[in-house]
Amino acid sequence: MSQITRLETGPRMSQAVIHGDTIYLAGQVGTPGDSVTDQTKTILANVDRLLADCGSDKTQILSAQIWLASMDDFGEMNAVWDAWVPQGQTPARATGESALATEHHKVEVIIVAAKT
Repeated sequence: MSQITRLETGPRMSQAVIHGDTIYLAGQVGTPGDSVTDQTKTILANVDRLLADCGSDKTQILSAQIWLASMDDFGEMNAVWDAWVPQGQTPARATGESALATEHHKVEVIIVAAKT
């Protein structure tokens, strides 16, 4: 049986969970009220930090789920994503529109990655 390791565990959730060689990140959000660009940059910096804490990096991302409060922001979010994601190592990805935690959150990203 594989050990489960939880990082940044709070009363409601952990920011990262490692099971075997797979890393699951909680949905990452940016600062409420910031632009879509700034929220996405903050989110991806958090993803980088959490993956490093788990012994991995963005080249090991297996899948990404991206939720936007409005699909009107798809292009703006993608501009940040495309500059960040390593070309040739892009993960499986889905993007959809959903109500997020507050009306001031514009983007949420959920990542599953492999350990390095």
